[in-house]
Amino acid sequence: MNLNAKAAARQDGRDYLVEARGISKYYGQTRVLNNISLGVCKSEVTCIIGPSGSGKSTLLRSLAFLEEYDGGDVLIEGELLGYIEKDGARARAPLSEINRVRRHVGMVFQQFNLWPHMTAAGNVAEALLRVKKMPRARARERAMHMLEKVGLADKADAYPARLSGGQQQRVAIARALAMEPHIMLFDEPTSALDPELVGEVLQVMKELAREGMTMVVVTHEMGFAAQVADRVVFLDKGEIAVSGPPDEIFRNPAQPRLRQFLQNYLDRNAFWTRPQAVPGSAAA
Repeated sequence: MNLNAKAAARQDGRDYLVEARGISKYYGQTRVLNNISLGVCKSEVTCIIGPSGSGKSTLLRSLAFLEEYDGGDVLIEGELLGYIEKDGARARAPLSEINRVRRHVGMVFQQFNLWPHMTAAGNVAEALLRVKKMPRARARERAMHMLEKVGLADKADAYPARLSGGQQQRVAIARALAMEPHIMLFDEPTSALDPELVGEVLQVMKELAREGMTMVVVTHEMGFAAQVADRVVFLDKGEIAVSGPPDEIFRNPAQPRLRQFLQNYLDRNAFWTRPQAVPGSAAA
């Protein structure tokens, strides 16, 4: 099969926006991902949970080719990410090709990675100016719209040092959204925040889910996963140990390692409540 074929054959006939097929990753002799396969369709929210060191962030970064996976395939909207077929073998794709395939993938990291010398609006507009070559006035207008979306229009001219951690993370989300992604990848976006600031970031993410944004979220926020996810993937020792809907994962976990993992969370009783779908939303 041509590794660059558009709309490559699916494993199960579903039309995925992002798909991992048998992904493996090694650090030296240590295998951190072992034959991981999963797919995420449009408007689905997949939450990846698991103990520290289980490979969650490595998997997420592999989906955007920020980690160079060693085996398997990652497809973004049907196109192979990271590699091309050359002389009958697989070779690393040029950076221009990698960027082209992942142009509709947005990512938010644990750390905010904001430019300290730019205002909130400047941070959001920068990629629009440099990558999309958007006129400055139009980039500013879009930046303001995105900041309003995450509840920070009044902080447009504030520098990161004047923003709380939660506000900085919301600016980072606005920056990713400004590029009009088809899928958003979140790598433990609340792990660097004080507990009091976690809720404001999760609220933005919940609103994105209600609006139908396709999302893959690595998280330790079990309540968020239970309320928002269409599917929860439990990773352990670099493998998918369990995958299923939140009620199946949290209400009656049958797999012993998953059950042991969840016992570490004292607020499990909060897992069971799932909100009603908003009329007219993708979940309705």
